This record gives sequence, structure tokens and C-alpha cells, in this order.
Amino acid sequence: MSSITRIESGKRMSQAVAANGFVFLAGQVANHTACSVEEQTRQVLDEIDRLLKAAGSSKDKILSATIYLADMADFAAMNSVWDVWVHSEAKPARATVEARLAAPEYKVEIQIVALA
Repeated sequence: MSSITRIESGKRMSQAVAANGFVFLAGQVANHTACSVEEQTRQVLDEIDRLLKAAGSSKDKILSATIYLADMADFAAMNSVWDVWVHSEAKPARATVEARLAAPEYKVEIQIVALA
């Protein structure tokens, strides 16, 4: 029997779910959106760090990342922050796509799967 831990569960979803040695994060977006894609990316990555820690994990255990950009023209700017943040010896598999996000003020959303 597996153990499932749901972190910060709300009406619709959990921000993270840990099960069978894996951690699944919901897509994370910036809390303060009146800023650049670089700053929104920093906020998102800080939130990912926080949630991974709450689930007993860390960025060196990330297996995959899916990054959604409202505008692919922001790809280089987002990467300028990602490249500083990502663990230098444990880079995950990654996909980046352009997508209409949940609200027009969001410029980036990142979803993560990691080992616990």
C-alpha cells in the first residue's frame, strides 16, 4: 500500500503531491505579476524550492520540468534566470511551450516532477 501526501490542498487541487517516492508539483505562477518575465520566473522558482522542501525533496532531485510561456519571445529572458537556478549537475528533462495561461498577467508557469 502506498502512502500519498497532499501539500496545500485547496478546493480544486493540491500544490504538491508526494507518492511512491515521487513529488508532483502543480503548475506554479508568480504571486506578484506587475513585473518582468525574469522576476516572475524568480518568484516561481522560489515557490518550487519551497514546495519541494515541504515534500522532502530539492531541486537536485528534479526529473522533469514543463515550462509554459505566454510569449515565446520571453524564452531567453526566462532561461537567463533558469540557468542560474537549475542544479549544475542535475539538470532535468525539460520542455518549454508557448501557451495561453490562466490569466493574462501571468508570463510563465512551471510544473515539476521530482524524486522525494
